[in-house]
Amino acid sequence: MADLARLSGVSKITVSRALGDSPLVNPDTRERIQALAREHGYKLNISARNLRLRRSHTVAVIVEMKPSIDRTMFDPYPLVLLGGISQELTAAGYSILLTTRHGATAAAVQAADGLILLGQGVHQDAVRRFDKLGLPMVVWGAHAQGDAHVVVGGDNHAGGAAVADHFVALGRQRPVFIGNPSHPEIFERLNGFVDALAKHGIKPLLMRRDEFTPDSGMDAVHSLHARKVGFDAIFACSDLLAMGAIRATLELGRSVPGDVSVVGYDDMPMCASFLPPLSSVRQDWQEGGILLARKVLALIRDEPTRSQTLPVSLIVRST
Repeated sequence: MADLARLSGVSKITVSRALGDSPLVNPDTRERIQALAREHGYKLNISARNLRLRRSHTVAVIVEMKPSIDRTMFDPYPLVLLGGISQELTAAGYSILLTTRHGATAAAVQAADGLILLGQGVHQDAVRRFDKLGLPMVVWGAHAQGDAHVVVGGDNHAGGAAVADHFVALGRQRPVFIGNPSHPEIFERLNGFVDALAKHGIKPLLMRRDEFTPDSGMDAVHSLHARKVGFDAIFACSDLLAMGAIRATLELGRSVPGDVSVVGYDDMPMCASFLPPLSSVRQDWQEGGILLARKVLALIRDEPTRSQTLPVSLIVRST
């Protein structure tokens, strides 16, 4: 940098600003210095600069899920959330380090300025695990009363209640909930479902399933059939579970929605093209991703921010 300053006849600080595209430097001077830098093969050492500033200008995004053939990283969750996150962080001059829970011990994650956690884990174990990194952290999930973490998520309780009201309006009396309420989001969906049904004297059956996959949904319905449990409605905590439940219901000779009404959660794009088209609770993941990014940036800058709950809506189709 001292050599470039001497060659161009300016100060070192002017060279630094010019290489950083600072508007404080005259455009002609900036271009002349950058041309000299290219000619002499000089590049800013970003790592050294960040070390000096004690900033990496990187936010780690950890997806709390185990990708599988049935549940991939290409699904709207987490892909649409990541789109919103990327849009905001890139505009703010931050890089994104994307990893899953199992890759989160990397040194680059620990060197990040902040952390976005997509998913809280069973009994919030993922939240507790990444708290130990001591980074400003924002979480996608359900906000529990008394929890000091900044959380962004859909209104899961309202989503569950909307499904219950829908089933009641259809005259359904023997509903089933499929999912694992050990996850805070699923717990809230179940609570909303149970609370709304209780107003009508209806108590749903819980089929606890850990995997959010079509096979898991099929297994739940086959288990109900084997136990000779009567049911006329299914609320699955994810669309993939719902799709599996529909497939098994049809295999057992019952019709959807004639004999059994089914509603999923998340309203993935494939819901509309599924046969029959699947009713589902929609979340605004794009807006959720944007809010996650804005809130982690606020924490990094020591600005006040708080948890936020996004509205959800029941999309009724053919199931």
